[in-house]
Amino acid sequence: MANIFQVSDHDFELEVLNAHLPVLVDFWAPWCGPCKMVAPTVEAMAEEYEGRLKVCKLNVDDNPQTASAYGIMGIPTVAVFKNGEVVQKIVGAVPRETMKRKVEALL
Repeated sequence: MANIFQVSDHDFELEVLNAHLPVLVDFWAPWCGPCKMVAPTVEAMAEEYEGRLKVCKLNVDDNPQTASAYGIMGIPTVAVFKNGEVVQKIVGAVPRETMKRKVEALL
């Protein structure tokens, strides 16, 4: 299985904002049903785009500072960062092909 990094308020800047690759961040919570529906898509993308895209997960319950800083109002939210900036936000459980198409456009 490809690497999926668990990030926190503490290491978000290092792991996401300072990354050399584009970074997909899955903002989620353990109690969130739609988050569980999106998880297999996120895992598949980590494997498919390994070496071209870094994939991270951030638990919003445990890391409210980062979630608030990026205006995460609903979960799941998948955000793609390039050069430390959000370039795409996908809110809600979207079909795999929709997420894939939006992320591929940024690679």
